[in-house]
Amino acid sequence: MALYNQHVCPVGNWYCTKCVGGGAVCGTVLVYSISPHLFLCILSYSKCGALPPESCFFSLICNTGSFMVMTIVLLRYAHVIEKHQNCVLNTASLSTGWICAAGLIVLGNFQVDNAKVLHYVGAGVAFPTSMLFVCLQSALTYRIAKTQGEYNVAHLRLCLTLLAFVALVLSGVFFCQESFVLQHTSAIFEWVFCVIVALFYGTFAFEFAGMSGDTMDCPLRCPIARPSATPTPACNYLLTSLKLTYPLLWL
Repeated sequence: MALYNQHVCPVGNWYCTKCVGGGAVCGTVLVYSISPHLFLCILSYSKCGALPPESCFFSLICNTGSFMVMTIVLLRYAHVIEKHQNCVLNTASLSTGWICAAGLIVLGNFQVDNAKVLHYVGAGVAFPTSMLFVCLQSALTYRIAKTQGEYNVAHLRLCLTLLAFVALVLSGVFFCQESFVLQHTSAIFEWVFCVIVALFYGTFAFEFAGMSGDTMDCPLRCPIARPSATPTPACNYLLTSLKLTYPLLWL
């Protein structure tokens, strides 16, 4: 949509000459240095969702994605406790996943053209924590793996983690450069990183296929500090809230 409205240059065009009124005018003259006006041509996530009408869909996608991240992270946390036992890696993954979701909300609702500081704060929270989450989950998968199939999933997640790390580092390094070509390359690696992380979340389908309606009860029945303790009234209230929020999990 941003490309259709000429708000960014296409991914295959590395020759953006100027931007007029928020629109990208792509030509045949290579620009070696980037100005604040030419930054509008970069096809990064931020610029693709900076101007209306695509900014509305950008906020909607980020908010929906944040909710999905929180749900998947919570399901994964409960699944590990149900099938194995709780550990530091599992708890840390839950924390980083929810922090990533919070950063994604800020990133999506404060566009870079309207609230640049808040937008970059959200990006600074969402991207590193998402990288940390996939690292923790890769380590956790190796730790609890017992069958050959589980080790194969662990190998797959490790490969995705390494690719995501390389893409994130290259995106950050090229983003700090003044060359338009490097800025363009940074945007491409940013998209690659997001796609890899999305594929990583998709690998949880292997574990979620065996979940039951009792999965969400496990974190409340097995507190971290006292594994043999009975649920407190606060835990029972939280369990009731979860059942009302995610009724399909108890079907």
